[in-house]
Order: sequence, then structure tokens, then C-alpha cells
Amino acid sequence: MGKIVWKPGTMLYPLPAVMVSCGHSPETFNIITIAWTGVINTNPPMVYISVRPSRHSFDILKETGDFVINLTTKELAFATDWNGVKSGRDHDKAAKTKLSYGKAVKIKAPIIEESPVNIECKTTQIIPLGTHHMFIAEVLAVQADEKYLDAESGKFDMQKAGLIAYVHGNYYELGKYIGHFGFSVRKKKRKKGKKR
Repeated sequence: MGKIVWKPGTMLYPLPAVMVSCGHSPETFNIITIAWTGVINTNPPMVYISVRPSRHSFDILKETGDFVINLTTKELAFATDWNGVKSGRDHDKAAKTKLSYGKAVKIKAPIIEESPVNIECKTTQIIPLGTHHMFIAEVLAVQADEKYLDAESGKFDMQKAGLIAYVHGNYYELGKYIGHFGFSVRKKKRKKGKKR
């Protein structure tokens, strides 16, 4: 079996399926589901989201200059999808999907309370790319739900949260743990009493 050649396209998967909340007042609060998002810098921590100018949230994001990336779970899959196909021009998305807006720590845009992790972002640059505009942002604060923290290590338990990803038009729950960064080169501990 060989390989086939396709025309250029966005086949970089899986991607996070996130709900981005924006707006500075209850009348302007909105949620947009986005998969075109990711990390672009460590220090300062920076991320991006890419949004079509035709989307209702686009003008809100451009005017306010901040937003929250809310991670999603299998329990939030319905709301995640619904908020991606319906428009805030026609619906109160939070009310329709039974989500609750909460207060962010560093910005005016609201968090989604039901999300396990809320990443508060301040836009530093908007780059028009074609179909989408990229909003580059600095992360100012992160809120995490205590129920997903491991009691011993204090680390966020990804498997317990049931985070979901987007793969070419479909949603998937993230699978089982197979290793940590650097596990392939980590030196194995020698057993006591064993000579070489």
C-alpha cells in the first residue's frame, strides 16, 4: 500500500475543542466553539484563537480585547457542538445550553463555570490570514476546578476530567495515559543489590 496525495488542507489533527467566552457585560456575553487554537509561547505564556470575521463573536473579541478559553469535557460535548453551530445573534447560548457565566480574575470577559479549566487571555495582536483572523493573546490567569486535581501530586488529572478533542469534524474523548514528556530518554532506576 502506498500513499495518496491530497490537495493542501488543514489535516493537522487532533485539536482541542474549546468554548471561548467573550463580552464585557451580560448583554454582550457570548460563547463561540473553536478548534483553531493552540500554544505559541512559554514566557510570557501566549496562545491564539482563529476566528472568521463573519462570526458574531468576532466583533465582540475585536472591541473588547480579551476572552477566556474554556476547556471542554465529554459532559460538555453537546454544549460545545451547539455553541459552534448556532449564532449568538439569534440565541442566548449560555441559557440554551445550561451553562453558567462566572467572574474572571484578571479580565472582564466571563468564564464558563462548568469548564474544568478557564484560561484568561488578553489580545496583543490580530493578524488577518484569509478566511480567519488570528487573535494572539497573553495568558493572564488560569482557573482550574479543584475536583480534577490529584490529591497527592496537586497536578491536573486529564483522564479524570474527560477532556475532548476535535478530529476532522468529529469529537473524541482523550484516551488513556501512555507516558510523560521525556519518558523515552529517562534513565531506569537500578534495583537494589543488582550488580553490573
